[in-house]
Amino acid sequence: MWFKHLHLYRLHDASTLDSEQLETALAEQAFRPLGGTEARRIGWTTPAGRGSDRYLHELQGQRLMTALRQERILPASVVREEVDERVEVIETQESRKLRRQEKQAIKEQVYEELLPRAFVRSQKTDLWWDTRRNLIAVNSSSRKRAEELLDLLRESLGSLKVTPLSAQTLPIRAMTTWLNDASSRPADMLLGDQVELKAKGDDGVLKARQVDLDGDDIQQLLESGRQASKLALGMEGRLRFVLHDDLAVKSLAFDDALIDEANQADDGDDAVLRMETDFILMAQSLGESVDRLIDWLGGEAQSSSVSATDLTATTP
Repeated sequence: MWFKHLHLYRLHDASTLDSEQLETALAEQAFRPLGGTEARRIGWTTPAGRGSDRYLHELQGQRLMTALRQERILPASVVREEVDERVEVIETQESRKLRRQEKQAIKEQVYEELLPRAFVRSQKTDLWWDTRRNLIAVNSSSRKRAEELLDLLRESLGSLKVTPLSAQTLPIRAMTTWLNDASSRPADMLLGDQVELKAKGDDGVLKARQVDLDGDDIQQLLESGRQASKLALGMEGRLRFVLHDDLAVKSLAFDDALIDEANQADDGDDAVLRMETDFILMAQSLGESVDRLIDWLGGEAQSSSVSATDLTATTP
């Protein structure tokens, strides 16, 4: 249940749907298994698994939803090998070279024939919706997958206006300053042992793990003009994480005291109650931590317009 990554979004014009209405909306977009010729599909599933029929868990203004994505895995090398064999047979029989359009038609035919026999990969992705903060976070390491889940939520609700959470100070600038100047670090900030440094003007990236970030080697690299695009940080008594230059928060590790509190809670061996206990403790901690992170970055940047992701879902 504990989130590993966060892609954070500010919710604008929050929906007034109550829990029952939202439950109904999610159920209407519930996951259905892939059809024989479908390459991929995404839909809502129950966060608590087979032991529950609820698509939404809401506690103290904190909402938890889970999407299930399935896709067929058809390696390009398998398709290419089959296409090459068929092309060779036809060219030999007809004593001519096939045109590009003919080869493309064969490739499409091969893909359609092999797709139903391909392996299916399933992946669940959790979404946390803090209704008090108008904040949405997706537990995914991939921004693309996070946006895909938001598209599903938008389709379920009819409209969803969100923008990636942003701060007054760019993370890359703040992280570089924190590394350069220890006195600039907030009092409750813990510096980790992992960093990624980008060179200005090119794509050169240096990655370092289990190093003293205040050591001479790192300081010399910063003096040469490199900037921190990823940095391992911690909040005392809360969690540790790696902050990215797009404000993604990854590799979350919650404080032992919080995990102990969750483990000591009396759930009566009820799996759903166990999940809800973990979720509310996690959500409360994450909400406070996100607030504090934005404080570190000089406060939230005010968006003057709605981005391209803030679309209204339309019915075809």
